[in-house]
Amino acid sequence: MPERRPFVRLPTDVYPVNYGLCLKPDLIDFTFEGKLEALVEVTQATNQIVMNCADIDIITASFAPQGGEEINATGFNYQNEDEKVTLSFPSALQKGSGTLKIDFVGELNDKMKGFYRSKYTSAAGEVRYAAVTQFEATDARRAFPCWDEPAIKATFDIALIVPKDRVTLSNMNVIDRKPYPEDEDLVEVKFSTTPIMSTYLVAFVIGEYDYVEGQSSDGITVRVYTPVGKAEQGKFALEVATKTLPFYKEYFSVPYPLPKIDLIAIADFAAGAMENWGLVTYRETALLIDPKNSCSSSRQWVALVVGHELAHQWFGNLVTMEWWTHLWLNEGFASWIEYLCVDHCFPEYDIWTQFVSADYTRALDLDALDSSHPIEVNVGHPSEVDEIFDAISYSKGASVIRMLHNYTGDKDFRKGMNAYLLKFQHKNASTEDLWDCLEQASGKPIAAVMSSWTKQMGFPIIEVEEEQQGEDRIVKLSQKKFCASGPHSGEDCPSWMVPISICTSEDPKCAKLEILLDRAETTVTLSGVAPDQWIKVNPGTVGFYRIQYSSTMLESLLPGVRDLSLQPVDRLGLQNDLFSLSRAGMISTVQVLKLMEAFVNEPNYTVWSDLSCNLGVLSSLLSHTDFHEEIQEFIRDLFTPIGLELGWDCKPGEGHLDALLRGLVLGKLGKAGHKPTLEEARRRFRDHAEGKQGLAADLRSPVYLTVLKHGDSSTLDTMLKLHKQADMQEEKNRIERVLGAISAPDLIQKVLSFALSEEVRPQDTVSVIGGVAGSSKQGRKAAWKFVKDNWEELYNRYQGGFLISRLIKLTVDGFAIDKMAAEIKSFFESHPAPAAERTVQQCCENILLNAAWLKRDADDISQYLLQRKGPPV
Repeated sequence: MPERRPFVRLPTDVYPVNYGLCLKPDLIDFTFEGKLEALVEVTQATNQIVMNCADIDIITASFAPQGGEEINATGFNYQNEDEKVTLSFPSALQKGSGTLKIDFVGELNDKMKGFYRSKYTSAAGEVRYAAVTQFEATDARRAFPCWDEPAIKATFDIALIVPKDRVTLSNMNVIDRKPYPEDEDLVEVKFSTTPIMSTYLVAFVIGEYDYVEGQSSDGITVRVYTPVGKAEQGKFALEVATKTLPFYKEYFSVPYPLPKIDLIAIADFAAGAMENWGLVTYRETALLIDPKNSCSSSRQWVALVVGHELAHQWFGNLVTMEWWTHLWLNEGFASWIEYLCVDHCFPEYDIWTQFVSADYTRALDLDALDSSHPIEVNVGHPSEVDEIFDAISYSKGASVIRMLHNYTGDKDFRKGMNAYLLKFQHKNASTEDLWDCLEQASGKPIAAVMSSWTKQMGFPIIEVEEEQQGEDRIVKLSQKKFCASGPHSGEDCPSWMVPISICTSEDPKCAKLEILLDRAETTVTLSGVAPDQWIKVNPGTVGFYRIQYSSTMLESLLPGVRDLSLQPVDRLGLQNDLFSLSRAGMISTVQVLKLMEAFVNEPNYTVWSDLSCNLGVLSSLLSHTDFHEEIQEFIRDLFTPIGLELGWDCKPGEGHLDALLRGLVLGKLGKAGHKPTLEEARRRFRDHAEGKQGLAADLRSPVYLTVLKHGDSSTLDTMLKLHKQADMQEEKNRIERVLGAISAPDLIQKVLSFALSEEVRPQDTVSVIGGVAGSSKQGRKAAWKFVKDNWEELYNRYQGGFLISRLIKLTVDGFAIDKMAAEIKSFFESHPAPAAERTVQQCCENILLNAAWLKRDADDISQYLLQRKGPPV
C-alpha cells in the first residue's frame, strides 16, 4: 500500500458557530442540492478556508464579514484523499465574525454512509427509496461541506425541501412547514435550532413511516417510527425507551436536554444503530418486535440496543470525546451501562451474567492476540477511525468500566459521573478528564490504575498458589501478560494495577479480601479459613484477567461447579479460563473436556451458552481431523440430559431464560445429529412449512438449523420459500444466518449466490457468507473462494466500513493450516482493504494458533474421546 501523507487535523483559524443548512433531495434521480449559510468566526486573518468535503461539488462560495462586502471565493481546491476542500479568496478575511455561503450538489449514494438512499417496498408492492443519514465517524462531509471533527461543535438550523406526502425528521422538532413556491408537490420543513453539537450526530430522514408515541415520566415525547403498517411492532422499544430516559436522568442527575426523541427503523443500515441526538436510527431487527413472531433473544437485543443508544444522548452527545482516540469512552461506557439499564427494566434477564459471556470473554479472546491494540489508539485518517469500532473499544472498554465501577463503588462512581457531565456538557473531553472526576469523587488512584488498562494492550494472567497454616490460608498471587500463544516470557514484561478480590466456600458471593496488586507478585493471608474450604479469586468475574490455579486448588473448586455452590458467573468464568489456557497450550484440552463433563447438572442459560460456544470452537477445530464424529458424540452426551429435562414446549411459569436455554440446547443437539431431536425437528418443520402448525418463534432457529444441517435440496428450497414469504426482517435474518448449514457442495454454492442476490439486503450478505464459512470444513473453503472470486463487488459494496472487516473475520477465522495464513496474507497484499488491515492480521494469527493447537493436542483429544466410550465389547 502506498504510504499516506501524514494526517493533519483542520486548521483552527476559522471555526463555525452556527450552520444554516437547507437540503433538497431528489428521491428519483438520487441527487441532492444544498445551501449552507454558516456563521463563522475568523480567529486570525487568512485568505483561505479549509473544510471537510467528500463526493460533493461546490457551485459557488462566498464570505461576508459582519457588516461588510461579500467576497466571492475564486478557487475550490479538492484534496480527495484527505476529504478536504480549500476555498481561496482574492483578499484576506479579517479577524471577526462573518457568513460563509456555499451552494453545492451531491449524490444520494447506496453505500450506507453519508446522505444515502435506502430501498423499501410500498404497501402496493412498488419499490421506493427513503433518504437517510449515517455520519459517524467521518461522513457528514458527504452531505454538506463542514468542519467534520468531533471537537468542532456548533449549533444547526436545518431545513429540508421534500415531497409533501413523506415523513421528514431531524434532530429537533419541526417549527415550520410551508409549501415550496417552485413546486406544489414539495414542502419546506424547518426544524428548531439544535444545542451545540458535533457534526457526526446530525441526522435527517425522509421517507414513509408510521409511529407509536409515548411520554416519559419526565415529560419527553418519545416516538418509535416503523415501516408503514407495522406501528404495532414499535411498542416494545417505546416501552423500553420511556422507562430508560428517566432511569438515566436519575443515574446521571442530568436531565435529557431535548424536547423529543425519535427512534426509527431504517431498511438498509450498516451498523446496529446510531445515536444521533434526538433522532436515533436502527436496523429494523434492532428496533421492531412482533409479539407473535419475535423470539426472546430479539427482545433482549432490542432492549440492549435501545439502552445503549439512549445512554449516548448524555455520554457522547452532551459530552463528546475530543478526538477518535477516545472513542472507547463513548462506546465502552454505553456498552457497559446498556446492561445496567436492561437490568433495571428486566431483572428477569439475569443480564449481567450474559455480559460476561457476550462482552467480557470476547474481549479477553481478542486482547490475548499479539495483533490486538490498546483501548486508546492514536488515529488520524478516516479509514483508521473505522477500524477502531471493534471488540476492544466496545467490549474491553465495557469490561474495564465494569471493573472500575466495582473498584470505585456505585455511590462515588455516580458522583464522579455527574461532576464529569456537568463540567464538560456541550464540550469535549478526554479519557483523563473522566479519571480526574472519578478520582476526586472516590479518593482512589483511578488514573494510575486505569491507565495500565487503557494505554497498553493485553491483560495479565494471575497465577495462584496456596498453603494452609493452622486456621490461615496463605495465598501467593503473581501476574504476567497472558498471550494466546502461551504466557509472556522475556524481560520487558508489562504489568498492571489489578484490583483483586478473593472469596471462600463459606460465602461464595462475598469478597473476604480485596487488594490492589501493583507489582509482579504478593502474598496475602486469609484468616479463619478451614482446610476443607475452597477459595476462589475474582468472585463475580469482574476483574479483567485470567487465572491459573495450582492443580490442587482447581481440584477443590470442581465440587463447587457440580453442586452449584459457585455462582453461575464464576462457574462460567472458570470454564472459560481453562478453555483459553488449553488453546494457549498451558494445560491439556483433555482437562477442559473433563471439566465440561462436570456441568451435567447445570441449570443456568448463560453458563450453557458459553460452554456451547467453546464446544463450537473445538468442534470447528476438530473438523480438520478424522475424529470429528467423536466430538459430536461428546456434545450429544453432554446436552442430552438437559434437553430431556426441558423438552420441546414451554411449561407454565417459565420465563425468558428458559426459552433461551431451550433454543440453545435443541439447536446444539440437532446440529450434532441427536436422532430424536432431528426427527422431532423434521416433523415440526413440515407442519410449519405446510401451514398446519406454526413454530413458536423461539424454536425457529434451532429447528431451521437442524433440518438444514441434515437436509437436501428440497429442504433448502422450502427455506428459501419461507424467506421470500417472511414479512419481518427478523425472520429473514433468522433464515439467512442458518442457510450455510446445508452440507452438499452444489447447495453450498446456491446459498453463496443467494447471498449476493436482490433477496438479501446488503448489510445481511455478510451473515449469509459467514454462516456458510462457520458450519463445515467444506463451507469454509467454499466461502473463502467465493469471497476471493467476488472481491471487487463485495469491496465496492462495503468499502471502508466495518462490514468488510466482519466479512473477512467470519470467512477465514476458522482455518487451521499454516499455509492458509500465508495465502490470506498474500491475497490482501494484492487486494488492500485499509479499514480491515488489523482484522487480516488478527485472522492470520488465529489460523496459526489453531494449527499449533491441533498439532499439540489432537492425539490426546482423540484418545480421550475414544476411551470415554469404554473398551469395545
